[in-house]
Amino acid sequence: MLPVSRRVGRRVVPQMESARSSRSPQAAKAPRADGRPTIHQRLRYAFDNTMARGTPALVGWLALVTLALIGVFTAVVLIFGIAPENQQSTREGWLGQAFNSLLHALDPGTIAGDGGRWPFLVVMLLVTLGGLFVVSALIGVIATGLDSRIGELRKGRSVVLEEEHTLILGWSDTVFTVLSELEIANESRKRPSAVVLADRDKVEMDDLIREKVRPQRTRVVTRSGSPIDLGHLALVRPEKARSIVVLAPEDDEEPDAQVIKAVLALTKGTNHLAHRYHIVAEIHDPAHLSAAKLVSGDEAVLIDKRETIAKLVVHSARQSGASAAFIELLDFKGDEIYFREDASLVGRTFAEALLAYEDCSVMGVIDEAGEVTINPPAKRPLAAGERLVAIAGDDTSLTEASPREGEVEEDAIVTAPTSQRSPERILVLGWNDGAPSVIAQFDEFLLAGSEIVLLSDEAGAAECVERQCGDLANTRIECRQGSTTDRATLETIPVEAFDHVIVLTEEGLEAQRADARTLVTLLHLRDIADKRGASFSIVSEMIDERNRQLAEVTRVDDVIVSDKIISLMLTQISETRELAQVFDELFAAEGSEIYLRPAADYVPVDRETSYATVVEAALRKGECAIGYREEADAEDPGRDFGVRINPPKAERVTLGPGDRVVVLAEE
Repeated sequence: MLPVSRRVGRRVVPQMESARSSRSPQAAKAPRADGRPTIHQRLRYAFDNTMARGTPALVGWLALVTLALIGVFTAVVLIFGIAPENQQSTREGWLGQAFNSLLHALDPGTIAGDGGRWPFLVVMLLVTLGGLFVVSALIGVIATGLDSRIGELRKGRSVVLEEEHTLILGWSDTVFTVLSELEIANESRKRPSAVVLADRDKVEMDDLIREKVRPQRTRVVTRSGSPIDLGHLALVRPEKARSIVVLAPEDDEEPDAQVIKAVLALTKGTNHLAHRYHIVAEIHDPAHLSAAKLVSGDEAVLIDKRETIAKLVVHSARQSGASAAFIELLDFKGDEIYFREDASLVGRTFAEALLAYEDCSVMGVIDEAGEVTINPPAKRPLAAGERLVAIAGDDTSLTEASPREGEVEEDAIVTAPTSQRSPERILVLGWNDGAPSVIAQFDEFLLAGSEIVLLSDEAGAAECVERQCGDLANTRIECRQGSTTDRATLETIPVEAFDHVIVLTEEGLEAQRADARTLVTLLHLRDIADKRGASFSIVSEMIDERNRQLAEVTRVDDVIVSDKIISLMLTQISETRELAQVFDELFAAEGSEIYLRPAADYVPVDRETSYATVVEAALRKGECAIGYREEADAEDPGRDFGVRINPPKAERVTLGPGDRVVVLAEE
């Protein structure tokens, strides 16, 4: 339809076009012909910029509105002379009337005391109504601003002022064990602190830490942020930290990538100082170790989680109770490993050092180059500058170590040779990414002719074993397909023909579900063994520490809680860097490892003797005795599963037929 035209003089103007030009808001806001913005646009732009500044700008605009309101109504009252006279029969001036208008704007109750004529009362009512709007808006703005500010504060964005703190980067269940151990380790420190930086809500982290750790001695500060963000790292001041623990984030498809990036952010960041950081980081997949080492150089100690757990599983399978002994050395409750340089022992032999202290158990030496040797030859002399590796109640106990009081009873030393080894058969039930490492580690300890049977319902398990464990020197591997929780499948296996059974935790499942499947397997396995009269050691992995007590119902010999072991190692090494070498030595197949050997090989059973006699008996076999295990308490977690590490040399002990001596020895 064509637009209707109307005649204006001699011009014909389209009616629609005229209406558009007069009504369109866009036309009014369009820039001028020369392209420069209009005054309205400039004012609107300036207003938008001030509003973007947040709460202070809003308060400022409300203050201007209030001043304008007071000014306008003060002028109206004074110009029209409608204000009532005061007690001196005069009217208020500009200042007095402005103050009166301000009171009406801020306090609605002020109008109740007003007198005068109706025009004045109406004006004051309007001031009050305007004031109600302004004050209401001001309260809302302030409340919103405070709420926003509190929310920002709860996110943890301020710079921490702690120094000499333990910095934890990342979040997983490991953090609770680390903080619990630091709480014990910091007993002798003044105002100890730990700072956690993780990409989680700060309030959530604080609540979980209070619930699961309840720190009393150590001040725990949390900050919400990404450990790989340099700006967020600056908030926790890594350059002031005593040590830095990097955790693999939970529920991440590539946890090692996050750990490597966090270490890279630390070592290559702009705030990195000239001195070296003391970094401890966990790596899940051994394939990523080389990349992590390239990034960290010599500033970080990298703990290979998969290999470490595999080594502990193997040690525990071959030596019942080994995991309890390792945990006793790894946690801060009780006795730990310390280092001491003792000038009085320079020139004397390692054998003399073993029996030099009453309450400390010497186990090795660190030379001047920093190399650790566990259980060196008894005749090795100690040189100046070398330090002893010893187990003690704390560093003060080792520094002020008292001379030995316990006497060696020569007639109580058994000189019988240690029993000879033979090839072994091992049954591995279940599958996870650490299974090939377990098989490879076992091969290093076993004699030629040994056999490992793997039962798993994992489709690619056989191919993976063939690919990663195809060059074993001492072991033949047989892979079988089947469910480890199926009773009929388990009964087809002659479990009585095996020396050791290992039950692995399945990956890819929620922790409680995975542990439940493990418990079902253990129950079936123990019932089958009882019915067949079979006798073999059983070692099982668990994810949740709480399920360990449930597993004890199955009379399992050892339960390995992988996350707890790694947490303990991270904490110990974060406190003392040299411990990384000690643990490497203890877990390695070469050199000396922890063994629990029959007490009858050292002293007569059921005869009371001094613990110093046990140490001397082990020394004559080329071993370091560091404690013993009583069979009567082997299943009691309240008594550390019967393991007693570093007893005094003068202590009188009576070891029975089932008791064991904990020694450091070569196979």
